[in-house]
Amino acid sequence: MQERQVRICVVGDELATGVGDARALGWTGRVVARTSFGRPAMMFTLAIPGETSTQLGARWEAETAARFGPEHEVDNRLVVALGRHDVAAGLSVARSRLNLANILDVAEANRTPAFVVGPPPGTPDQGDRIAELSDAFADVASRRRVPYVDTYTPLASHEQWLADLAQNGTTYPGQAGYGLMAWLVLHTGWHSWLGLPQDD
Repeated sequence: MQERQVRICVVGDELATGVGDARALGWTGRVVARTSFGRPAMMFTLAIPGETSTQLGARWEAETAARFGPEHEVDNRLVVALGRHDVAAGLSVARSRLNLANILDVAEANRTPAFVVGPPPGTPDQGDRIAELSDAFADVASRRRVPYVDTYTPLASHEQWLADLAQNGTTYPGQAGYGLMAWLVLHTGWHSWLGLPQDD
């Protein structure tokens, strides 16, 4: 029996598309480049700039359904790439938690394995709130046995990450920053989630 094709939908905000990366790869492109699939995989980055988890929760299912294939033919996978816009929008942590919980519960009901990438550091004044948000998302994912990549804690005081943000003059990283995010994804259960051997 031929191996099923893997289709991965990444839903999130503009960070999922690699805004600020001169090579236009972002973390998603770097992760796929380091992943050896049995047959060519399809990866779709479905991003909306400035999107909160509430807005993401309202659209992800319809957008991914249009790209996923029949379950018996295709290995459909969902990556939830959570950004920092819940903080700027003033959403409560409880609301953000519920939004992610709903996404993961629907994905499970649809028998679509999920993988969650948390929000990275942004402006210093938002640090404590992003850290709290990341911890909340991690707890939601853990309760559902869904892999969660904490990008905030390792990068909050990382020299390369901070230098990237300073060089860009924005809250978007450059090549080095997205490379760091990709490294964290690749070393937080990515290959095992896909049922693939670790690529060292």
